[in-house]
Amino acid sequence: METRKLRKERIGLVVSNKMEKSIAIIVERKVKHPIYGKFVKKKSKFIAHDEKNDCNIGDTVKIMETRPLSKNKCWRLVEIIERAK
Repeated sequence: METRKLRKERIGLVVSNKMEKSIAIIVERKVKHPIYGKFVKKKSKFIAHDEKNDCNIGDTVKIMETRPLSKNKCWRLVEIIERAK
């Protein structure tokens, strides 16, 4: 029997929902600078598949890695953790 590897999951903030069935998400992380030791904020932008078009700008969401769905889209929406106020 074939075992599937664990898929990556990220939690981020929705910055755009203008696309049809797609959302843009910014994931922020803190990385220690190799020389100075100060923690620096790094941001990564992901395009994720949102089947029902129910995300809005400012929502906190959880996304999961999946097969490539288009040129830029290889993540899909798992759940909306917190709605924008």
